[in-house]
Amino acid sequence: MYRFALLGLLTTLAMSAAKPTAGQNTGIDTRKSTITIHVGKSGLFSAAGHDHWVVAPIVSGEIGETGARSVHFSVDAHNLKVKPDAKVNPNDEAEIQETMQQKVLESEKYPVIQFRSSSVAQDARGSWIVTGELTLHGVSESIVVTVKQAGEAYSGNARIKQTDFGIQPVRAAGGAVRVKNELDVQFHIYALPK
Repeated sequence: MYRFALLGLLTTLAMSAAKPTAGQNTGIDTRKSTITIHVGKSGLFSAAGHDHWVVAPIVSGEIGETGARSVHFSVDAHNLKVKPDAKVNPNDEAEIQETMQQKVLESEKYPVIQFRSSSVAQDARGSWIVTGELTLHGVSESIVVTVKQAGEAYSGNARIKQTDFGIQPVRAAGGAVRVKNELDVQFHIYALPK
């Protein structure tokens, strides 16, 4: 659920397609851009648990071109929020939010989620393949994401594993209900108008 940062990475890569003039940077429109993470459940009694979505706002980011394209962005882990769900009791929602912040993200200890590209390449289908380093929960891992342009947005999705970043998926009822290790991240990134 914290791999939303990966989602942000993908969107940022796509934005590099905006083709800024050499030597210039184009900022990411943090008000319009979205990163959401789907957190699923598994286990013998998974029906007793809740799927939920987490919103991960981008704090800052740029797309640059100084010979080779590049993209980077940052997310403040403190700002990740569980989306309200009518099927979930407000007290349970508050507990999910607290668990995410304190036990999963450990946002006081690891407040910054970052992505920095090492390469951006356009493929034959017009998509962009972005390779870079995602830092989450104090761990940096290389990731590769495919980004497509949809109208003014650069969109994509990715699947990341919490354990790759030293995060143990939450378990309840002795492991009979647990959060899936894999998180589905979706993003729609917009560049600031020139």
